[in-house]
Amino acid sequence: MKKEQRYTALYERLSHDDELQGESNSISNQKKLLMEYAESHELPSPRHFADDGISGTRFDRPAFLEMMGEIENGNIGAVLVKDMSRLGRDYLKVGQIVEMFRQKDVRLIAVNDGTDTLQGDDDFLPFRNIMNEWYAKDTSKKIRSTFKAKGEAGKHVASSPPYGYMKDPDDKTKWIKDEEAAEVVQRIFKLTLEGKGPFQICKILEADKVEIPAYHQQKMGMGLWQNRELKHPYRWTSSSVASILTRKEYLGHTVNFKTRKHFKDKKSHYVAQKYWQVFEDTQEPIIDEETFYNAQKCRTGIKRYPNGWGEPHPLDGKMICHDCGSLMYCHRTSNGKKVAQYVCAKYGKQPVGTYCSSGHRINADAVMEIVRDTLRYLKTTIEDNPEEFIEHITQTEADNRCAEAKKKQDRIKQCRKRVDELERLICKIYEDNALGKMPESRYETLIRQYSKEQGELNEEVESIEAFLSEVEENRKSGKRFVDLMARYNDFDEITPFMVSEFIDHIEVHERDRKGSVQTTQKIDIYFNFIGNYSMPEKELTEVEKAEIERMNAIKDKRHEQYLARKARGSQQKWEKAYEPRRKARIAQLKADNTNTYGIPAEEYDQEHYSKVSVVLADSVVPDF
Repeated sequence: MKKEQRYTALYERLSHDDELQGESNSISNQKKLLMEYAESHELPSPRHFADDGISGTRFDRPAFLEMMGEIENGNIGAVLVKDMSRLGRDYLKVGQIVEMFRQKDVRLIAVNDGTDTLQGDDDFLPFRNIMNEWYAKDTSKKIRSTFKAKGEAGKHVASSPPYGYMKDPDDKTKWIKDEEAAEVVQRIFKLTLEGKGPFQICKILEADKVEIPAYHQQKMGMGLWQNRELKHPYRWTSSSVASILTRKEYLGHTVNFKTRKHFKDKKSHYVAQKYWQVFEDTQEPIIDEETFYNAQKCRTGIKRYPNGWGEPHPLDGKMICHDCGSLMYCHRTSNGKKVAQYVCAKYGKQPVGTYCSSGHRINADAVMEIVRDTLRYLKTTIEDNPEEFIEHITQTEADNRCAEAKKKQDRIKQCRKRVDELERLICKIYEDNALGKMPESRYETLIRQYSKEQGELNEEVESIEAFLSEVEENRKSGKRFVDLMARYNDFDEITPFMVSEFIDHIEVHERDRKGSVQTTQKIDIYFNFIGNYSMPEKELTEVEKAEIERMNAIKDKRHEQYLARKARGSQQKWEKAYEPRRKARIAQLKADNTNTYGIPAEEYDQEHYSKVSVVLADSVVPDF
């Protein structure tokens, strides 16, 4: 299009903040003002571009983008705005736009500011753009301060309640239960305690035609999806389920300041949880506190295999390696029975054995048997004398807590002292570098090293402080454990829900004879409320003690012979020769649906696993 054929763009913009300044800023008044100016100055073919209700700090405005596209195509010769704030309230971007207009030979006129690029450069134009941005920033500060005051007073600052709640018709500042959605939330928590993961829960809800939160709230006339089309009203996502499981609002609390915005960025950004403000008991809870925190434990570090591996094991997320502190993951060996074994997660990381010296492998069914027997013993002990049990647990826990807290406090002092030392070192090397006493490469290496160590120490301090705070807030209580135990009559079947209610974690030690099939292996069971607890050892007769010593001597000798063969290399040769027979035996076991020992599955007796000696079912080569 030739230059004389280009038309004039009349651009109008109004944000919600500008509406407060009065009617003069309305879109209709801007259109009238700009059209009168265009006609009186005989500007060719004026055409309106209007953005209504959009902030000047944003530059993704539909009409603005359309106008910029026309300028790029060479169709616009002049742009009229009421004042420069209509074009935008970011002085850097507005400056870039003005420069682009100059390069495209587009005349810019701001009527009320007296700016007309045809008359030459306006020296005050950059200052006006800065003042316009300051206005937007000042308005943003005022709005934030209003929300801050409201949030610090314990009032809800969210535009709409979370799924499961709705605004009270009589008082919009209060939330009440949405009974239909609250039942779904409770069901999600129940499925989590049963060992289901977010993906599995999604499939269950989708199969039952349960409406997704966005669709349900859209039907209720609330939420952020009221004007959008939802093509899949029953297709739940794992992120939605995971979000529901972490919301403290379901405990009946108000949680404010979880997100933050910058006045130039309209997207919300999540902030660290330590900056949240929680106000308790502000609405009726949907989930009780015990269920909520048990659900968090169920979700921590669990590996789930939705295809091929079957249901997750009840102990998933509870098994911890005693030596390295990492989680132990459940594996099912290919022996025709898929016997569940727990192995340290760090042991297998390449190179194998670097992060943890051993896999600490242990049979899951043997652990479940020990857990079952311990719970039965606790049940009997509590029924005999609950008051004595509570007194004993309270005193033991108090002693342990004091010792542990002292260790943590000493460690905090060491960390803070080292952080101060590193700060002085950083200042010193910075000064040496600035004075030319230290090469730049050496300075960069040291600054990275010191900064990394300082960051790690600060994180450790935060972690210890959180631990100490949790210890004070969550004092273990024998009474709560007694009340929990009263809800169960027997422990014939241990479900994932029961594991979550009773057990905090289980620490697995290395086998007493590393690499041996027949050996003992210690585990420490840490129960909720009462901490580490184990049954007292059975008193043995002299005959029983002598028999155990004799058997241990035989096992030690066989194990030494095995290690000697392994050192000579004869064990490896035997394993290689035996491999075809081993594979054939496993194939036959799979075909016959039998376990490792060749016993039919329906006759398989868990007594084959000793309560003291844990037999590793997937070991093939004997120890003799």
